[in-house]
Amino acid sequence: MGSFSIWHWLIVLVIVALIFGTKKLRNIGTDLGGAVKGFKEGMKDASGEPDQVAQKKSVTDDTIDVQAREKTNS
Repeated sequence: MGSFSIWHWLIVLVIVALIFGTKKLRNIGTDLGGAVKGFKEGMKDASGEPDQVAQKKSVTDDTIDVQAREKTNS
Protein backbone atom coordinates (compact mmCIF):
# COMPACT_ATOMS: atom_id res chain seq x y z
CA MET A 1 0.00 0.00 0.00
CA GLY A 2 2.94 2.35 0.63
CA SER A 3 4.55 2.15 -2.81
CA PHE A 4 3.04 2.79 -6.20
CA SER A 5 3.16 0.27 -9.03
CA ILE A 6 4.21 1.05 -12.59
CA TRP A 7 0.55 1.41 -13.58
CA HIS A 8 0.01 4.20 -11.06
CA TRP A 9 2.99 6.12 -12.45
CA LEU A 10 1.82 5.61 -16.05
CA ILE A 11 -1.63 6.98 -15.21
CA VAL A 12 -0.07 10.01 -13.50
CA LEU A 13 2.19 10.57 -16.54
CA VAL A 14 -0.78 10.44 -18.93
CA ILE A 15 -2.78 12.89 -16.80
CA VAL A 16 0.16 15.33 -16.60
CA ALA A 17 0.68 15.08 -20.39
CA LEU A 18 -3.02 15.78 -20.99
CA ILE A 19 -3.05 18.78 -18.65
CA PHE A 20 0.18 20.48 -19.76
CA GLY A 21 0.67 19.12 -23.27
CA THR A 22 3.82 17.55 -24.65
CA LYS A 23 5.20 20.79 -26.11
CA LYS A 24 4.98 22.57 -22.76
CA LEU A 25 6.61 19.61 -20.98
CA ARG A 26 9.43 19.58 -23.56
CA ASN A 27 10.04 23.30 -23.01
CA ILE A 28 10.10 22.83 -19.25
CA GLY A 29 12.61 19.97 -19.63
CA THR A 30 14.83 22.07 -21.91
CA ASP A 31 14.76 25.01 -19.50
CA LEU A 32 15.51 22.77 -16.54
CA GLY A 33 18.41 21.12 -18.37
CA GLY A 34 19.86 24.51 -19.30
CA ALA A 35 19.58 25.68 -15.71
CA VAL A 36 21.38 22.60 -14.41
CA LYS A 37 24.12 23.03 -17.02
CA GLY A 38 24.56 26.69 -16.09
CA PHE A 39 24.70 25.80 -12.41
CA LYS A 40 27.41 23.19 -13.02
CA GLU A 41 29.46 25.67 -15.09
CA GLY A 42 29.06 28.29 -12.37
CA MET A 43 30.27 25.89 -9.71
CA LYS A 44 33.21 24.93 -11.91
CA ASP A 45 34.13 28.60 -12.46
CA ALA A 46 33.75 29.43 -8.78
CA SER A 47 36.09 26.65 -7.73
CA GLY A 48 38.73 27.56 -10.35
CA GLU A 49 38.61 31.32 -9.83
CA PRO A 50 41.05 31.67 -6.89
CA ASP A 51 43.80 29.92 -8.87
CA GLN A 52 43.40 32.34 -11.78
CA VAL A 53 43.46 35.36 -9.47
CA ALA A 54 46.59 34.06 -7.75
CA GLN A 55 48.30 33.60 -11.12
CA LYS A 56 47.42 37.13 -12.20
CA LYS A 57 48.77 38.57 -8.95
CA SER A 58 52.05 36.70 -9.26
CA VAL A 59 52.52 37.92 -12.83
CA THR A 60 51.90 41.58 -11.99
CA ASP A 61 54.13 42.30 -8.98
CA ASP A 62 54.48 45.99 -9.88
CA THR A 63 52.83 48.42 -7.47
CA ILE A 64 51.63 51.85 -8.51
CA ASP A 65 51.16 54.43 -5.76
CA VAL A 66 48.70 57.24 -6.46
CA GLN A 67 47.08 59.98 -4.46
CA ALA A 68 43.45 60.93 -4.99
CA ARG A 69 42.36 64.57 -4.64
CA GLU A 70 38.88 66.03 -4.58
CA LYS A 71 38.00 68.07 -7.63
CA THR A 72 37.30 71.71 -6.77
CA ASN A 73 35.46 74.19 -8.98
CA SER A 74 37.37 77.50 -9.08
